[in-house]
Amino acid sequence: MSSYETDEERAEAIKNWWKKNGLSVLVGVGLGLGIVFGWRAWMDYRETLKQQASAAFEQLLVDADTQATESVLAQSERLREEFSGTTYATLAALVQARVALKAGSQADARAILEQVIATTSDPGLVRIATLRLVRVLIVADDLETAADLVAKHDDIGAFGGAFSALRGDIAATQGRTADARVAYEKALAGGAPHPDQIRMKLDNLPPTS
Repeated sequence: MSSYETDEERAEAIKNWWKKNGLSVLVGVGLGLGIVFGWRAWMDYRETLKQQASAAFEQLLVDADTQATESVLAQSERLREEFSGTTYATLAALVQARVALKAGSQADARAILEQVIATTSDPGLVRIATLRLVRVLIVADDLETAADLVAKHDDIGAFGGAFSALRGDIAATQGRTADARVAYEKALAGGAPHPDQIRMKLDNLPPTS
């Protein structure tokens, strides 16, 4: 049986409870709705930001393919400034480095790739930048720095074969034929990209005594 004898007593009890607790209930509901709508607004903002960054990066790729160097620089700068918290900013820097190499500016490419390695938290992108930087260093005959980078960032994961191929390039350039042969064979076994090129390099090594 209810502790309230009449409807009037029940209504009076509800009024008293509301006087004591009504404000807390309203605040709680308000906070709950604020969190929900705030979260939705944040997710909408993130999605809009992602779409804008994607569009800017697509335009960057088009400009890079058409060798529109000035536009590439402008788009890269925009991605780094406006979308610094996204992966697109790092990808833009990698594209910018490639364009710099095509334009014959090894120094600019080296500086861009070094910055990517120093500031990027994604280990995969760091290794991609390292692979490209090592190739730049080999062409520049800075073999010691190239070897140090390979030793620092090499791993036995997905990039292991690619790093082995670069070890082979460094060894071949230094005249260490036996080491180059071992490295190229390891690169082929590790599934390095462009295996035909690696096999050609291996076949063209002078015989060891």
